[in-house]
Amino acid sequence: MKKNLAQIKPYLRWFIWGGVLFFLIKTVKDRWGEVATIKIDAQGWLMLALALTITICAHIWSGWVWTWILRLFRQTLGTKEGIRVYLVTNIAKYSPGNIWHYYGRINAVSRTGGSKGAAALSVLLEPLLMASAALLIGLIGSGLGLLETNFNLTIVLLQLFALVAVLTGIHPRILNPLMQRLSRSKNKGETRATQFITLPSYPIIPFLGEIGFVLLRGCGFLFTFLALQSISGQQIPQLISAFSFAWLLGLVVPGAPGGLGVFEVTAYGLLDDSLFPAEIAAVALYRLISILAEAIAAAASIKKIYV
Repeated sequence: MKKNLAQIKPYLRWFIWGGVLFFLIKTVKDRWGEVATIKIDAQGWLMLALALTITICAHIWSGWVWTWILRLFRQTLGTKEGIRVYLVTNIAKYSPGNIWHYYGRINAVSRTGGSKGAAALSVLLEPLLMASAALLIGLIGSGLGLLETNFNLTIVLLQLFALVAVLTGIHPRILNPLMQRLSRSKNKGETRATQFITLPSYPIIPFLGEIGFVLLRGCGFLFTFLALQSISGQQIPQLISAFSFAWLLGLVVPGAPGGLGVFEVTAYGLLDDSLFPAEIAAVALYRLISILAEAIAAAASIKKIYV
């Protein structure tokens, strides 16, 4: 069995990336049809260029934050190499299954002599921190009345509980014993401390970094709207809060590669038509910009495919 897998493995990465490319082209084609009829003036194109640039910077920033998480687990993947691996693999999230970007990162860390276990924990911890950051921003916005929603105490309490549960669950005092138990169950008879992967400190800096990532993505969302309609100062926090909730659901809902569909529907539901008449066109246009940003960042970073 292992011999057969070894023979197939060199071709498997091309199959995976071929599938990624196919679904990426299909998604761009579908979204391009939605935005092709939108009329944009010269100032609007400038806003879109800024939105694209900011979104690319957001992904670079996110890759940098991932290297911070790797350092917490004492992995030696360098900052530049880590960012490059992150950007190259990021585009794979649009493939069915929504896991191949994680697989690529784990494999890249392993190839440089790192621990697969530590790499797996880093790609597990990263979306948890991202989700917590987006939820925190969204809750602050709705709590301050910046985002007008149908207030439901039960939903708000569940959101607060989820945020506290995640931020508490990643504390070393809770996470490390759990990882030790898993390590013992996997490696029976090997109980040396050196066998355990531990989180030495609370990941507060990566968490703050993920807050910055969500805010950068929100700014890209904002500039996309500015390409189609004027925005007042009071509407800016509403857009950022709505984006945070929509992006969060796109991240956590299973079966939605890259949050396709989930993000758009949630954003439509949260934004007021009377305040944001261009919401349908802007949200569709932002999806296209987001995909282009990820594709450009990956193309500029790729030297060797880590899958």
